[in-house]
Amino acid sequence: MSLAAAQRDIPPEMVYTPPDRPTTWDEGAILPVDKPKGRSSFDVVELVREGTGVQKVGHAGTLDPLATGLLLLLVARPATRLQAACTHLPKTYRATLRLGETTPSYDTETEVTKRTDASRVTRSDVEAACSAFVGSIEQAPPMYSAVKIDGERLYKKARRGETVERPPRHVRIDRIVITDWSPPEASIQVECSKGTYIRALARDLGEKLGVGAHLTGLRRTAIGPYRLAESWSLEALTDTLT
Repeated sequence: MSLAAAQRDIPPEMVYTPPDRPTTWDEGAILPVDKPKGRSSFDVVELVREGTGVQKVGHAGTLDPLATGLLLLLVARPATRLQAACTHLPKTYRATLRLGETTPSYDTETEVTKRTDASRVTRSDVEAACSAFVGSIEQAPPMYSAVKIDGERLYKKARRGETVERPPRHVRIDRIVITDWSPPEASIQVECSKGTYIRALARDLGEKLGVGAHLTGLRRTAIGPYRLAESWSLEALTDTLT
């Protein structure tokens, strides 16, 4: 991603929130969509391709099928040219972690492989652990991710039972706030840079606390200035495109 492409201005008139939609797609459109659980980001792209008849459709920032929340859909070339600028925007998430249980995928996609008594962990312990990850940090991506190593997606290697070294990436976490404490679960709000894996943050917090943890819920609530409250539900978007 070039710096110039990442710093392009996003024209506000290109962003369509409910119930507005463009009369023509040729000039490009950015659609904030609330992705439901169980759908991949590519599934949503395909639905918009079918509904608009435009083949040039992309998105800015993948959400795992188990995650929900804000996804920016870019329709037609004038919008897809802004993909780098949209992807570069900071993100906000609401995440729920279960302490004392670890999984290979760091979330509920895979079965729990280790359990540890987390009853001694307090809210203050979690707050202290969270503070250690605020700022610029290095984060190793999960094995169950779309990162390529030796030309192959990591999740394909993981599903064969392979584990390989993953070079850490520089990411930035601006803020972590505990929004609910119901042990052994903790809900947090995370404001972070692009490229941050919240699943990996859950793993790292669990390791910091000495009991392990995995992600049981994830919802993206904001991308830069764009908010989930002003997004299309997939049903409403499908209806307006038919």
